[in-house]
Amino acid sequence: MHHVVIGAGPAGVTACETLRRLDPGAQITLLGDESEPPYSRMAIPYYLTDKIGERGTYLKSSADFYDRHRIDVRRSRVDRVDAEGHKLYLSDGAMLSFDRLLIATGASPLLPDVPGIESDGVLPCWTLADARRIHRRAGPGSKVVLLGAGFIGCIILEALTGRWVDLTVVEPMDRMVPRMMNQTAGGLLKRWCEKKGVKVLTGARAVAIQPGKKRSTSGISGPLTIDLEDGRMLEADLVVRATGVRPNVDFLTGSSVDVDQGVLVSECLMTSADDIFGAGDVCQGLDISTRQFRVQAIQPTAVE
Repeated sequence: MHHVVIGAGPAGVTACETLRRLDPGAQITLLGDESEPPYSRMAIPYYLTDKIGERGTYLKSSADFYDRHRIDVRRSRVDRVDAEGHKLYLSDGAMLSFDRLLIATGASPLLPDVPGIESDGVLPCWTLADARRIHRRAGPGSKVVLLGAGFIGCIILEALTGRWVDLTVVEPMDRMVPRMMNQTAGGLLKRWCEKKGVKVLTGARAVAIQPGKKRSTSGISGPLTIDLEDGRMLEADLVVRATGVRPNVDFLTGSSVDVDQGVLVSECLMTSADDIFGAGDVCQGLDISTRQFRVQAIQPTAVE
């Protein structure tokens, strides 16, 4: 039996470890498209505050874990899935057959439709590569603007305050963490942040980012100017965008795997295609509290 797992995050690595325990003789292949060993995005804030080094983000501390468990870790992106033929077509030109497939490709940051959003100095905080760049730029006293005060945004917010930056948060909704908190709870969080010296602008929307024209000896340009919808302007050395994510499902176009917002899965994580399953942030699964199917993009759910 050849089990193939697409996605080297917490869901994918946990699946491989579990498969090895349940099926000692199986062939297991784990596909990931980042250069680092499999790591946890939720550990990135601890890296930013220097509580851990890069190795502390790795999902397995032992360098030989994957070899010892006979998990073949391959660094390649899947371009296309032939669900009926049980084949994957990879970006390096290779074809990989599977008996059973787990889609655990996670999500990617949304790119807001804001002129200048791709300027040098405007970064997501999603990968270790992103975190390295933020770590270099976000020093004590540097002016940082955080776009978005949702669940992920607030995790990034806490890490940035740990770097002693001059932080301003811009959230288009009327409260912080608007999908999880009502006005009262969101207001409490805003006041708590303000007591910590964070400027929180709710009901504010960035409409343009103008790149700086200065360039330092380190090659870092700045400052940036952020134009808000109400006419206000903010200056920043760094802009971090936390404006939402979307499941990584584009490679499933043309396959028989049903996709809505994410990969649709049953209560047993089965997709619409035989022998293909899904887990983690890429999935749109059953919410036991509402009995509706939605994306539940948090690591504990992915691992469970």
